[in-house]
Formats: sequence, structure tokens, C-alpha cells
Amino acid sequence: MKEACGVFGIYNFSQDSPAKSVYYGLFALQHRGQESAGIAASNGSDIKCHKGMGLVNQVFNEVSLRALAGNLALGHVRYSTTGMSILENAQPIVIDTRYGTIALAHNGNLINSVALRNDLKDKGISFVGTSDSEVIAAMIATSKKENFEDAIVDTLAHCRGAFSIIILTKDKLIAVRDPSGIRPLCIGKLDNALVISSETCALDIVGAQFVRDVSNGEIVVIDKDGLRSKTWERAEREAFCVFEFIYFARPDSVISGRNVYEARFHMGKYLAKEHPVEADMVMAVPESGVPAAMGYAAESKIPYEEGLIKNRYIGRTFIQPSQEIRDLGVRLKLNPIRDAVRGKKVIIIDDSIIRGTTSRQIVRLIREAGAREVHMRISSPPNLNPCFYGIDTATKAELIAANLSVSGIRKYLEADSLGYLSLKNLIKSISWPGKNLCLACLNGQYPVKIPERLQSLKLFFK
Repeated sequence: MKEACGVFGIYNFSQDSPAKSVYYGLFALQHRGQESAGIAASNGSDIKCHKGMGLVNQVFNEVSLRALAGNLALGHVRYSTTGMSILENAQPIVIDTRYGTIALAHNGNLINSVALRNDLKDKGISFVGTSDSEVIAAMIATSKKENFEDAIVDTLAHCRGAFSIIILTKDKLIAVRDPSGIRPLCIGKLDNALVISSETCALDIVGAQFVRDVSNGEIVVIDKDGLRSKTWERAEREAFCVFEFIYFARPDSVISGRNVYEARFHMGKYLAKEHPVEADMVMAVPESGVPAAMGYAAESKIPYEEGLIKNRYIGRTFIQPSQEIRDLGVRLKLNPIRDAVRGKKVIIIDDSIIRGTTSRQIVRLIREAGAREVHMRISSPPNLNPCFYGIDTATKAELIAANLSVSGIRKYLEADSLGYLSLKNLIKSISWPGKNLCLACLNGQYPVKIPERLQSLKLFFK
């Protein structure tokens, strides 16, 4: 499972060029997208943009960052959910409009992007790429509203789904969040600058202080006079993505006052209460499984030990492995510590099981390393439904929990036992009202209605 994107922007009131700070902010958000990266900056009259395929440190260097002069800038890291992984879909999207040139960076996914794109094509609008972010930019450009901010609101009123967006003009930085607040977005302060970021961990890396989260349905405008905001539309209920807490957000981030690490630690503690087992060690599938594994160990009083080492340099690779190596699957990324697991009863903690293929290979790795028993524990409930709001999940036909019972999944994984965290205790771990979370992937209750076009596809709904 992979997130769609991360966004980061700075308005510097002291006229210093913030492009390098945006670079470091994107570095902290690299976990949210590894396919492409880009930064756009304005010097008050021109907007310049540099973007490319690959990781942040592959796309930028000192020369490219120096060329991005100006006192306001925004950046983006991308993993494709809507649109192919090609340079034309890399962001920010830069487009000329009657309001002036704008740059747009988007995290999320529009569930009605096909209909919106077709409407624009009927009006003679052509597209360079295939992303829904380009659709949003084109809609703003063709709005009939006189005022630019009104054009943004007018555009977003037609958008359905999840979107946390930063827009750059020659003299403004604008942030907006969808009416349900599905994807995260926050505001920080750095000396004489204001910062917008997908997560607080990126504020930390540039030395910015967290101010507050952007509210669901809020538009925030930063210009020479400071920050102003208003609610442009609000859904009946907030519906923040629960998987930000389970997997996507970095554990050192804070979301609406809730520490992600602490939430995952408590998931592990509740998991130990729900699914205890006699064992010699608790280990994690790195990296996202570590906090829950530590919580499980603390509650069960079973020692936590490292059993798998992750190759942190896999990332996005341009040189594809040979077929022989590719068939080895997770061995490219994970290697067991044989002396740590040999002869032991092992509990493996992971955050989720999607298709099940990776989990089965991990169980096999630990068995081959000499473990006597392998017990799998998952710090979230079974993933039963696909996500349409900016997360690349499998179709329902591919989701193992949608097609097999827990007993059937255990047999497929070749584990001695399997236990999932209950939905009730997941919500307790996060300390967030369940009614204010998007739990669609777990319970099928989508906060934004999915178009019939998607519901009718057996590919998605079994």
C-alpha cells in the first residue's frame, strides 16, 4: 500500500529564497511518494519550476535549487494513483491563467476526475498528462469568476474525493483542504516565514514551529499582509484517513494533537490483549511495524528483538532486478537475523495485510532462518475494501481479507496463528471519535459517495 503524495510550501516575509528549505521539507515527506519530485518558486513576477522522476536528492542539486529564486515556493513528492508514472504527471503543475501563472501541488484523489476531464475536453481544453491534479489546475484556469480565490472555491465545489492542495501565484501561497478533511495538512511558523506541510515531521526538519492543522473545508491565503482563512465548504462530518495513523504518516508526526508513534504503540498494546500467545520474542516488519511491536512487547512482557533488517537503499530503482532476483520478492528489501530467531517461537507484528503475498514471504523467511513457530499479528483490522481517496490499494478481488476468512488467510500465510486488531480498539488507540475517521477500507462506509461508474466495475467491487 502506498500514499499518493506529499506537499510542502513556504511564504518568506523577509524575501529570503526558501527553495532549499522546501527541498529539506520534501526530504522529510519522501515516504509519501518516491516516483517524482518538484519545486516551484516565485520572485514576485515570474514562477520557475524544476521537477523530475526519482527521489528528492536525485531530482535536485545546488545548481537547480539556486535557479529557484524568490520568497515563496512550494514542492511536491508523488506516487501515482490517478495517472501514470511519467514526467508529464510530475508536480507542481504550472499553468498560465487569466489570473496569472500558477503552480499547484495536490495530495489526494478525485473520484470524479474522469467526468471533469471529459467536460474540459468538450470545451476544447487539452492535457499534457493524465493526473487529476492537472484537471484541477485546468478548471481554475477556465473559471468564469473574476476573483482568483473565488475561482479556486468555484473549482473545488465541483471536485469530489480527497484533496489537500497548495497553490502558488506570483505573490500568494494558498492552501485548501477538502470538506471531509481526508488527507492531512498543517501550518507552521519559521522565523519570518509561514509554512504549509502534509505532516509536522517536515516542519521539524526545517526548524518550523507547528501552529495548527488546516481544517476540513478551509482555504488559507498567505500574502504580504499575513495569513487569512475562511471555510469554503464543510461536510456533515470530518472523515480523516485512519491509515495515516496505521501506516502512512511518519511516526514522529503529530496529527490534530495526536502523536502517531503513541497511537501505533497503543495499537500494539491492545493487540497483545486481544491476541496473546506464548512466545520467545516479538519482532516487527520494519519500519512501520516497529512502534506496534514495541507496544505488544511492553504489554505481553515478551522481549522485543530485531529479527529483520531492511535495506534502506531500495527506494525507487531505475535498474530493474533480473527475473531470478525479482522472484525472490522481499529478499531484496528484508533479510532475517538468523541467530536472533533460530529455535524460537516468534511473533511478527505488521501494520496491515493487503494482498498477502509479502506477508507469506516474510513468514517463510523467518521459518527458513530457523524459527520454531511463527505467529502473525496485525495492528489494524482486516482490509476489506479498496480506497478511492488517494491511496494505492489493491482491488477488492485482490484484497485477501475480502476473499478469505482469518483462518483461510492464516493457512495462506503458512503461519502458526494470526490475529488482527479490532476496529473498536484501533479507534481507542488513536483517541479520535470513530465518526470523524474515514474507515472505508475497513468497514465499507465511504464518506464521499463513490460514482456508480466505479461501483459497477467488478474489478473494484466483488
